[in-house]
Amino acid sequence: MIFAAVMLLISSCGVYNKYERPDVETTGLVRDVLSDIDTLAVQDTASFGNLPWRAVFTDPQLQALIEQGLERNADLLNAALNVKMYEAMLTAAKLAFLPAVTLGQQSPMGTISTIYTDPSTTTKSYSIPISASWTLDLFGNILSQKRSTQMKLLGMKDYQMAVRAQVISGIANSYYTLLMLDEQLRIVTEMAKMAKETWEMMQLQHQLGRVRSISVQSAEAAYLSTQTQANDFRRQIRATENALSLLIGQQGQQIPRSTLYEQVLPSEFSTGVAVALLQNRPDVHNAEMALASCFHDVQTARSQFYPNITVGASLAFTNSNGNLNPGKWLTSLFGSLTQPIFQRGALIVNLKVKKMQYEQAFNTWQNAILKAGNEVSNALVNYRGYDENSKIEVQRVAVLTKTVEDTKALYRSRGSSYLEVLTAQNQLLTAELNKATADFNKMQSVVSLYTALGGGGK
Repeated sequence: MIFAAVMLLISSCGVYNKYERPDVETTGLVRDVLSDIDTLAVQDTASFGNLPWRAVFTDPQLQALIEQGLERNADLLNAALNVKMYEAMLTAAKLAFLPAVTLGQQSPMGTISTIYTDPSTTTKSYSIPISASWTLDLFGNILSQKRSTQMKLLGMKDYQMAVRAQVISGIANSYYTLLMLDEQLRIVTEMAKMAKETWEMMQLQHQLGRVRSISVQSAEAAYLSTQTQANDFRRQIRATENALSLLIGQQGQQIPRSTLYEQVLPSEFSTGVAVALLQNRPDVHNAEMALASCFHDVQTARSQFYPNITVGASLAFTNSNGNLNPGKWLTSLFGSLTQPIFQRGALIVNLKVKKMQYEQAFNTWQNAILKAGNEVSNALVNYRGYDENSKIEVQRVAVLTKTVEDTKALYRSRGSSYLEVLTAQNQLLTAELNKATADFNKMQSVVSLYTALGGGGK
């Protein structure tokens, strides 16, 4: 009856309670990209973020770089070591339920003593002490510490997955940046040829007395401008290759790659029900595991108000300083109960601190959920916006290409000025560079959406 009453008291105090996810509002977490009304935009059950990364990034050379990064990236290797450390800590927390066995407070010993005046009185004594003690976890102190460590381990695994997703997205973004820079360098190089032809044409016209020297100078300046742009792109390509090499754990070197317009990325997305973000996003789940760990830390702080009960036994094989021959086993049992009475307010303050840390973890978790929805919304609207811009730039390039051809023809027939030719060429160069940038930004939006939905799976 006494034991039952104690257990009823313990259960009413909640020291054995398990963590349960608090209620969270996810309605309207992701905004509709086509509507100005802030409502839940997605209702699909299948999520783009659940796709394996190889199904999203299909370029074989990019896949090879990602695989190398997953094997060699320093941050990812350290995250894996952190997981192993917490696994070892959890093992230690589980072993805390077992008795502690020692050889006693003193080491095994043996002595030989003889009275100097009487060598026949030699006495031999020996003792081999062994003791075991077991803390009874009636009030959940050890249990709550073990559960807290379990949550921290799960959180560290989430952190490992978050780093993995960052490595994948970082490599993909750097790779697509290289492809964009390659395309922009190609455009500028082609434009440099066109600008040089215009310059040479102006020189010929100047020799014939048809244009003034300033026309030749303007054409030369336009050609030199394309040279500086090309040099800037080459510099950026080298810097991006170095950054990507660091991500995949190798010395800076040239990166093998395809071209911008060989890429095939998904264009239709199912983002899943918003509540799925709670499970898919490793950073959101990590924040929840931190919340769960704080919950069990509160339980641990509560359990410290209750008695600490320890039982044990000691066993020794001894001849009792030579009085017993041969030696015999001597046993004893013991138990202790320590009840905190006055700890100068330390236990109360500790409980208050743990409760406030739980509130902080709850706020962090809630903010992580809002941040996840925000990132998904931004990625969706960015993709749509850049896709529309890319289509517009295609039309601009077509129009300006025809404009350059027409102004050149008019200039030859003296129906146009050199300024119109240069202006048309500059506008065409800008439109082509904008087209490459818009296509890159669209690819980057796909990477961002995949990561925002918790991507990075195998």
